[in-house]
Amino acid sequence: MTWHRAQPWVSLACRLGLAGIFIVAGALKVTDLASSGRAVNAYQIMPYDLAMVVGAAQPFVEIVVGLLLLFGLATRLAAWASAVMMVAFIAGIASAWSRGLNIDCGCFSKGGPLPPGVTPNYLPDIIRDVAFLAMAIFLIIYPVSRFSLDARLDRPSPALEDDVLEEENSDEPSEQAVRRRERL
Repeated sequence: MTWHRAQPWVSLACRLGLAGIFIVAGALKVTDLASSGRAVNAYQIMPYDLAMVVGAAQPFVEIVVGLLLLFGLATRLAAWASAVMMVAFIAGIASAWSRGLNIDCGCFSKGGPLPPGVTPNYLPDIIRDVAFLAMAIFLIIYPVSRFSLDARLDRPSPALEDDVLEEENSDEPSEQAVRRRERL
């Protein structure tokens, strides 16, 4: 299978993988926004009030980004949002690790300080988030994927089909013809 035929399927796998991650992570936190705020505050990076606001907003942002990725709508924008969040998560975990904080990252849990005597292993969380960041970067570069609303919304209407085909056969293809070739 050549790259131009495989790429939309690889993008689909990245899109659905990230969608699942964000929807699950957001859904696990959305039922207890105060706990999510405390998890953000445990990183000791921002003032308490700001951490509580960020923690309360984060699950909703994760769910929205996850749904955009699930449906393949505004895929490149959602991939950028995913990448920014992953960089922030990696930086936060690395910061907590470097400062010797004993916290649960709160990625798929309520997070917060760990009980005395429990030492976290941050490396697997960072490696996992780097893999998710790589998926997001792939989608930024290759947002076109199978079964996406982006592809559906980008198609020309049947009335314009003859004009598009005529332009495809000319020396200077239309923007729609270029996008169609990218989808193939």
